[in-house]
Amino acid sequence: MIDFSTKYLGLDLKGPIVVSSTPLSESLDNIRRMEDAGAAAVVLTSLFEEQLILESKALDEDLARGTESFAESLDFLPKQADYRVTQDVYLEHLRKAKDAVRIPILASLNGATPGGWVRFAKEMEQAGADAIELNTYALATDKNQTSVVLEVQLLELVESVCQEVKVPVSVKLSQSFTSMASLVSRLEQVGARGVALFNRFYQPDFDIEALEVRPSLHFSTSSELLPRLHWAAILYGQVDLDIAITGGVHTAEDVLKSIMAGASMTMMASALHIHGIDHIGRVLADMQYWLERHEYDTLWGTRGGLSRRSVPDVSPFDRGNYIKTLSSYSLRQTVAAF
Repeated sequence: MIDFSTKYLGLDLKGPIVVSSTPLSESLDNIRRMEDAGAAAVVLTSLFEEQLILESKALDEDLARGTESFAESLDFLPKQADYRVTQDVYLEHLRKAKDAVRIPILASLNGATPGGWVRFAKEMEQAGADAIELNTYALATDKNQTSVVLEVQLLELVESVCQEVKVPVSVKLSQSFTSMASLVSRLEQVGARGVALFNRFYQPDFDIEALEVRPSLHFSTSSELLPRLHWAAILYGQVDLDIAITGGVHTAEDVLKSIMAGASMTMMASALHIHGIDHIGRVLADMQYWLERHEYDTLWGTRGGLSRRSVPDVSPFDRGNYIKTLSSYSLRQTVAAF
């Protein structure tokens, strides 16, 4: 029997598949099914600071004034009456989830201001969260907002949370930062125990008949995995914090690639919406078959095997891959013409 055990944020996990933030986890029955299917942990849906501000109506003016710095503009936030999860309901659900299963339960916080991040993170810790994932999502839409300012704001937010809570903190990053390795290193310095690569960028769509800009949501596919593998493989060995891959994880091959790139575990959400919660068990069975066929005793034994520091030729992680890919394509096209 293959040993699938792994570690993430100092937590002992029975396997490499964690359920990422998804509405499926709003049901305790679903969380129990996730554990039975083989999920090693569950990340609850994100608690949005904007949501709580709107509910309290105490800071509406400040919220409107800072729209351009939030994860989504106010026009894309549901109306106050449409919110399904309030702060108290979220924390109560967290407590019940902890009682319902034995696997770790991670809370997810999508905040916008230092005060909000710290206040809600502390309440999540008190409610029993085994760890807290800071779901960061910020776009620099103001020409006067430099990348340096954006990174400093993120580092200050993460540091403020890490200083106030004792449970481990991970940061779910977007892939838009200029120098990913440097940023992750600095996140480690301010107290983060892990990073999740990457937050999916939900771009709005244009309705040319109604002349409206509308939110657009689609499930991920395995094709989205490549930039995540790329950066996990580069970061592995350069930093001591744990790496999770989220976005594009659907198959046993996706999970194995992620671990070989250097991830400690993978997160799955879209695949469960498409194939059902029991898909976790099928993926684990396929992984066991592959590992046995290649004579591995443990999944951990494959970790980092295809990382940048482990391969003899690092050019695929640098400009070499870009040059080789375009050159080979041009050559094929030229040969085909003759």
